[in-house]
Amino acid sequence: MEEERRWEDLGIDCLANIFSRLDLEDLTVSVPFVCKPWFEASTDVQCWRVLNLRDMDLMPWSSFSTRFKQAYNTKRFLLTSFVKTLIDRGRGSTVELAFPCQRFASLQELEYASINCPKLKVLGLPNLFRQDERHVPGLIRKWKGLEFLSMGKKPSTFTRIIEQISLNCNNFTGLRLSGRISREHALAIVDHLPRLKYLAMSGCSLSKRELLAILDGCKELEAVDLSNCTGFVVDDEITRIASFIRDFKYEGAKMGEDYMCYSMYYDENYMYDGFFWGMGWRCSTYIN
Repeated sequence: MEEERRWEDLGIDCLANIFSRLDLEDLTVSVPFVCKPWFEASTDVQCWRVLNLRDMDLMPWSSFSTRFKQAYNTKRFLLTSFVKTLIDRGRGSTVELAFPCQRFASLQELEYASINCPKLKVLGLPNLFRQDERHVPGLIRKWKGLEFLSMGKKPSTFTRIIEQISLNCNNFTGLRLSGRISREHALAIVDHLPRLKYLAMSGCSLSKRELLAILDGCKELEAVDLSNCTGFVVDDEITRIASFIRDFKYEGAKMGEDYMCYSMYYDENYMYDGFFWGMGWRCSTYIN
């Protein structure tokens, strides 16, 4: 009788390839504790090229935090230490990093990533305290290969961030925003990112004037998501100007009586809908 093959008998490279497709919860509190070969495979850098923390509940009282403390025999779950550990496991190979949006992050975490993730192509910015937002433009310019940027809570330094992307990130093509898009924001996008290809503003608040300015100024757009936006109705003029866009989504866009107060509101479903947008704009094509 042919001997049954066991999972632990698979080669380390094969196991690592499989584990690279798992989420971070499995990679941190499940796989490493199965057996020695699985532990060794889980330390391979290809398992840590995509670090999506946005889908994880990292609050101190969450089930994941409890499991983590039990698995690693520690009394406290410290988010900053956890983020640094994940980045360290990538050993400079991480290409996608999305910080959690459930809580305000420490500037230290973003600074650590700017030093230890030099190959980053996709970044989901954390929510920072306002006094820390002034440091973001200087950190953004370190990622020369950045291609996609997602913002949960739009930083007060938005215009300066966009300017640094224009000056330093030659391959940049995709931007995701939330909240209120002002005239200043729209013009910054047009002035600094006229070759933008992908723009996701689902759930945002902006007027027709701001929208037309963006559509008229960014003629290389291939996909735009305006679903559930507030502040305009998609009419013949908008569809005519946007006719060059291959994938143009605007379901649920409306003027809305609450337009003036909408700038302080966002729907968490638009922020936590997976690491990168629901339009197939993920960069996980970098992961084989």
